Amino acid sequence: MRRALQLLALLLALASAGFWLAAGANRGWTKTSVPKKFVDEVTGQDGITYEQRFVPGVELLGASLFAAGALAGASLFFRRKPTT
Repeated sequence: MRRALQLLALLLALASAGFWLAAGANRGWTKTSVPKKFVDEVTGQDGITYEQRFVPGVELLGASLFAAGALAGASLFFRRKPTT
C-alpha cells in the first residue's frame, strides 16, 4: 500500500505538470476566455474579441502538486512489510 501511494503521488505530479505545460504554462490565474486582437477590414481599427478556451493557471498546478504531496505524506503512515 505504501509503494502504491508513492507511485500514485508521482504519477499525479508528473501528469499535472505535463498537462499544465502542454496547455500553455500560464503563470497567472486560470482563464476560461483569451483575448484575441483583430483589425477591422473596413475601418482599419484594432479590436479585441474573446475566444472561449481553457488555460490552466498556477493555482491548479499548485493544488495538484499539494494533493500529490498529501498522497506521498499519507504513505508514511503505513508500515513497511517486514523482511524475513
